[in-house]
Amino acid sequence: MRNASSPKRSRFKLYAVASASAIALGATAALMAGVTPATAATMVHQPDAQVAVFMVPLTILVLAILFETARVVLRGNLPVEAPSRRSVSRYWNPDRDA
Repeated sequence: MRNASSPKRSRFKLYAVASASAIALGATAALMAGVTPATAATMVHQPDAQVAVFMVPLTILVLAILFETARVVLRGNLPVEAPSRRSVSRYWNPDRDA
């Protein structure tokens, strides 16, 4: 019986461990810096914090979309040729009265 995992599976595990470590490290750094939920709630009333809370995730999303678009474009042609579009039959005739 084969017990080895596929490369995709082990790569996913690596990403999962790395992202969990990054989250834990960020949470630890925030707690050591003194950012607690109570102080974070008072910081949210400042306009700069409100802009950051909105713009940082939006910027990350846009950068992720640009990265994926560039990755697909730089990869080259599609692996399989896309099927031709099917012609749609239309039942409307301009000479026919309504």
